Amino acid sequence: MNIHIYGIRHHGPGCARSLRRALDELAPDVIVMEGPADAQDELAWAAHAGMKPPVALLIYPPDEPRRGVYFPLTVFSPEWQTLQWAAAKNVPVRLMDLPESHQFAMQRAEEEQVRLAAADQQRPEENPAEAASGEPLVEPAAAEDAAGGQAGELESPESPTWRTDPLALLAEAAGYKDHELWWEHQIERRSDATGLFAAILEAMRSVREAAPEVRERDLLREAYMRKTLRGVVKEGFEKVAVVCGAWHAPVLDADALAGKRESCKAKDDNERLAGLPKIKTTGTWIPWTYSRLTFRSGYGAGVHSPGWYGHLWEANDDAPTRWLATAARLLREKDLDASSASIIEARRLADALAAMREIRSPGLAELNDAILAVLCHGQASPLALIRNRLEIGDVLGAVPEETPAVPLARDLAQQQTSLRLKPSTESKLLDLDLRKEYDLARSRLLHRLALLGIAWGHHEKSGSRSSTFHEIWRIEWKPEFAVAVIEANVWGNTIEVAAGAKVVHDAAASTELAAVTGLLDASILAGLTAAVEPLLAQVQSLAAVGADVRHLMDALLPLARISRYGDVRGTDASHVEPILAGMFERVLVGIGAACSALDDDAAQRMSESMGRVAEALQILNRDDLHAEWRSCLSRLMSSGVHPLLGGWCCRRLLDAGVLTDDELYRLARLSLSPANPPAACAAWATGLFQGSGLAILHQDGVWEVFDRWLSELSAEVFTEMLPLLRRAFSGFTGPERRQMGEKVKHLKAKQTASPASAPESTLSDDVDHTRAAQVIPILKHILGVK
Repeated sequence: MNIHIYGIRHHGPGCARSLRRALDELAPDVIVMEGPADAQDELAWAAHAGMKPPVALLIYPPDEPRRGVYFPLTVFSPEWQTLQWAAAKNVPVRLMDLPESHQFAMQRAEEEQVRLAAADQQRPEENPAEAASGEPLVEPAAAEDAAGGQAGELESPESPTWRTDPLALLAEAAGYKDHELWWEHQIERRSDATGLFAAILEAMRSVREAAPEVRERDLLREAYMRKTLRGVVKEGFEKVAVVCGAWHAPVLDADALAGKRESCKAKDDNERLAGLPKIKTTGTWIPWTYSRLTFRSGYGAGVHSPGWYGHLWEANDDAPTRWLATAARLLREKDLDASSASIIEARRLADALAAMREIRSPGLAELNDAILAVLCHGQASPLALIRNRLEIGDVLGAVPEETPAVPLARDLAQQQTSLRLKPSTESKLLDLDLRKEYDLARSRLLHRLALLGIAWGHHEKSGSRSSTFHEIWRIEWKPEFAVAVIEANVWGNTIEVAAGAKVVHDAAASTELAAVTGLLDASILAGLTAAVEPLLAQVQSLAAVGADVRHLMDALLPLARISRYGDVRGTDASHVEPILAGMFERVLVGIGAACSALDDDAAQRMSESMGRVAEALQILNRDDLHAEWRSCLSRLMSSGVHPLLGGWCCRRLLDAGVLTDDELYRLARLSLSPANPPAACAAWATGLFQGSGLAILHQDGVWEVFDRWLSELSAEVFTEMLPLLRRAFSGFTGPERRQMGEKVKHLKAKQTASPASAPESTLSDDVDHTRAAQVIPILKHILGVK
């Protein structure tokens, strides 16, 4: 058999460059590559001019897209270069890995076993031994080795939770603590690739002899690989190139195919593969990112620095100098000093470090040390910027528009193009003026995607700009949204139809009034006019039978927004206000009983719901409803409710101008009386201080009573009350807290100067008319009065 094995690392520029040279020398008749065999039809897209790596091959069951798995490729991936070489030379490529149709089916079967076992475990009288053990029925999946693993696999119950990392063993044997560094020095930056793949094969053979593969899933995969290779050989190809993860290379050579290695006979492989379950799968290509190629993203076959590897692929021998120049350019963009002289000095330092560490040229570690010392002046923050922007990178790939996709994905792509919302991994702010049709369409798209669970944009507060015609979004595209789009396609073939169908379905399944009104509010924002009527019907249905006052209170705010701002988005919301008014009347009737006998946590939740009612009334701006609400708060304040709610009601009546200063002072003296428990006093103060600090800042009488109450607390009680008091003042801004401190200081000085004075301060009626007359001409001149 004329079979040539090329064991590679899935993402390595050195491997990719050496593999292309090896393929040029061999000129194979066929290439057999590791990859799921049921993705064979999708390989042709790799040669399309519109395919810009990084990209990923996505395989998923049509009835369960969430189970899909990705096979990422980028420009420095050996598999990608293999596909490009084969397309240029017109050489066929075959995929030889176990089809995902089998792997998905086995996952489902394993999960069903776990579910049944868990159900049995809940019945200890039937399974006392299992119930008493407390051990998990399925061990967590191990991280894949960097040389030949595959992400997204589930373990069978009897398999171990580890697999030997061959790079770690080889690196330790060579005296390296960091196996990534060993691989980079020996493979990725290797100048002479002669004998490289033979050496990798021999090294992996030694590792597997010491630690053979024991995981059933990988044994199945390797059996299928050998079966595929035997079929290719039977077709009569003279020169066969096998591109696979280095870990699998020793069991795919000619001796293994001939059955000369243990457990590699054709009979053994056929028996192992017999009777495997199978389900239907489909595949497509999706854009990918460098950040998703890293280990920290959870990708088992990832790398630490995909941006650096991409740089190595492009720059090769001149990589260190170009890397330093790129880092300096990035620092200058952030207004940091990075001169040409500094780049030269950093290169000299990196060369010196490489010589001291006995390596042929500076690597990433040496360059980072030099950048930290010379360009960053020893500061870690600029180096972290370089790490995120250059070492990892924010590159987003692209796939051709003709790539197979579900209808919903095509509709999304069309809207992204027409609205000029190009997907990007960079986090960007989007400032929308909803009076413009173009911006309104953008807003609706982002709201609809959010309802479908595709959080491309996050709605942010607009700070001082509170106009209902203004929205600010922060958008950032993530590759996994492609799967979310496929999942959402079950609701409809367009974004509008799918979002509307999902909202109506979620509302029909909900029994909480606040959740349904929230969906109604979101539907108005998303422009889903077809969903408004069924949602309103559900709101009326739940409101008619709802007995929980807090649920009614929480439901008022979304309805108030719809009633007041519906016309902004072209929605007729006139029929919402009668429903809202009826719910508000029911709140007024039931709130007294709902506020009685509450503990601290329940009182806090009730105050939050009452705050939503107040905000809803502020939006509606109806005098009759405001008057009823203030009357309700007055009754609550005098009915012995929880001190937190009493203080909250007092503050709202003060803000509304219902309470006079004298009445507020009287209530403060009663609520902060030494006869009351300190905790009750602190709760009342917490309720009173919720809101703007400016309104309460000018109430001298309240501050005098509050200061006196604090002064009379014992040391032990004060220490106990301190966390509550800090929470009471936590909502104020820094300047407000400083003014409050000055207020107390001023009151102390005032009391020291006139200790017998009453809390109420009065202005003297004595006026010096002679002195006042001297100012009148100046005031007349300033005001222009004759």
